[in-house]
Amino acid sequence: MTTLILVAGVIVVLAAVYVSWRAGRLDRLHIRLETAHAALDAALLRRAAVCLELAGSRILDPATSLVLAAAAHEARTAGPDEREHAESDLSRTLRAVVDQERFREKLAELPAGSALLAELEEAVAKVVYSRRFYNNAAAVTRTAQRRWLARSLRLAGHTDYPQFFEIDDAPPESLAAE
Repeated sequence: MTTLILVAGVIVVLAAVYVSWRAGRLDRLHIRLETAHAALDAALLRRAAVCLELAGSRILDPATSLVLAAAAHEARTAGPDEREHAESDLSRTLRAVVDQERFREKLAELPAGSALLAELEEAVAKVVYSRRFYNNAAAVTRTAQRRWLARSLRLAGHTDYPQFFEIDDAPPESLAAE
């Protein structure tokens, strides 16, 4: 009888350790997801700031500067429901601006043109990597939340499944070629 109680106690302890481990893993995944979201938000804001700086650099014609500035402003101020659409619009506008004929030559003529171009290249690349990292973290977290143990014991609490951040973030051809 004592052996049976001892075995049952060991099974209960092992089950509790396993459930605790799964809950801790889910918690770490949520922290990773929040960190990835913050990094993505920072990358998107930085790209919008660089686009605003490019729009104010006076190398673009006034209409192009206005369109780029408007797209960057829209991306920075968009609410959560409109953010993906506004960021995609900024990507398309940026491609149209940067892929213009002689864009690099015009930018190189400015005293700080090469620094602005390097900053733009870095900001565009960071958005691509940050979005991929965030979407990867969202996929892993969703998978962990959908497991039967997490669902049945509500290890994720009442949190919603993380949503993917889907935007058109393809870099301009002249920046991607390098």
